[in-house]
Amino acid sequence: MDGNGRWAQLRGLPRYEGHKRGVEKVKEIIRAALRLKISVVTFYAFSIENWQRPKKEVEIIMELLENTLKKEKKNFISQGVRFKMIGNRYLMPENILSVIEETEQETSNCKELIAQFAISYSGRDEIIRAVKRLIKEGITPDIIDESLINSFLDTSGVAEPDLIIRTSGEQRLSNFLIWQSAYSEFYFTQTLWPDFTEDEFTEAILDFQKRQRRFGKVSEFTRAY
Repeated sequence: MDGNGRWAQLRGLPRYEGHKRGVEKVKEIIRAALRLKISVVTFYAFSIENWQRPKKEVEIIMELLENTLKKEKKNFISQGVRFKMIGNRYLMPENILSVIEETEQETSNCKELIAQFAISYSGRDEIIRAVKRLIKEGITPDIIDESLINSFLDTSGVAEPDLIIRTSGEQRLSNFLIWQSAYSEFYFTQTLWPDFTEDEFTEAILDFQKRQRRFGKVSEFTRAY
């Protein structure tokens, strides 16, 4: 979800107005995902690197996160949305983490959609934490495989992403789901996140449906010589 700050600056507004507008877009895309019967959607909300932003901006983002979860928890439950955080919880302020974990617990039985929020997240950090847990549990190298590593990641039990959408014209992963995205399809758009609509989300899905995914194999339509 890239472009909140730029969206605000282009309109002569403080950056936090872009973040506020971005939250409304999250709600819109969750509704669209429910309508399209998508099982999992993951929002890259706040990276580990984002902790280095100006203190005031970080405080505003954390406050916005806390207030939004408190307000939206009932909607999550009524819509059947299970909220889940992926990311480094040890770096989170205690009061914010408390609200996050309370929301996770109270929506744990929701079945319509898993809404993962990458908060205090870094793909490399996730892998490092998984390796440390493997070592701590005394797991020997001979039994380590992809399935085992998957089970130690923050996304354990959730399907890998079929499609990754990046807004604002940037064309890079920025440390997002770097293990899980090995065979993901990508959709890049110049649209800043606060201007991203349900229609463009649907357009991205339709574009994805036209693609042929081979996962390293030869297409069944390719003639062998």
